[in-house]
Amino acid sequence: MRKKLNIRDIIYSALLAAITSVLGYVVIPLPFSPIPITGQSLAVMIAGCVLTPIQAGLSMLIFLFMGCAGLPVFSGGRAGLGIVVGKSGGYLIGYLIGAVIISVLTRKNKSMINMFLSCLLGGIVVVHFLGIAWLGFITQIGIKKAFVIGSLPFLPGDLLKSIAAISISVRLNKELKRH
Repeated sequence: MRKKLNIRDIIYSALLAAITSVLGYVVIPLPFSPIPITGQSLAVMIAGCVLTPIQAGLSMLIFLFMGCAGLPVFSGGRAGLGIVVGKSGGYLIGYLIGAVIISVLTRKNKSMINMFLSCLLGGIVVVHFLGIAWLGFITQIGIKKAFVIGSLPFLPGDLLKSIAAISISVRLNKELKRH
């Protein structure tokens, strides 16, 4: 059975797309990697922990469409289809898939442990896997070097972001239950 999107779905999705876009301006370039540290993966994890799978997927699709249409929403204010097919494109597609996976895994069980494990799988493993696979393919550096420059340096920060996402999500979920 198909569920029609309601105004709440659209508003929540647009809000998380906007938050993802804004967190793209939190950028720390790494001299040894073509991929910068950004706050966007935090938004992906929050979207997955708070939104339904449809809302989470829609929020990341809106984000990707805005960037492809030329709005400066990708890391550092970049935009355009070239970014999605460029070095960081795998991470961007990973945001979509990762947010949906996190949401599916946390849909019935919003415990902190379940959200943490879901963020690890969807927000780190899936995003990093797609990111390094694409980075290795596009740059022809191979998967091992792509892992060393495109995943390994980001793991500690992404673990901290998952903890922050859970903390934020627990509070948001409580507030959303009230309304």
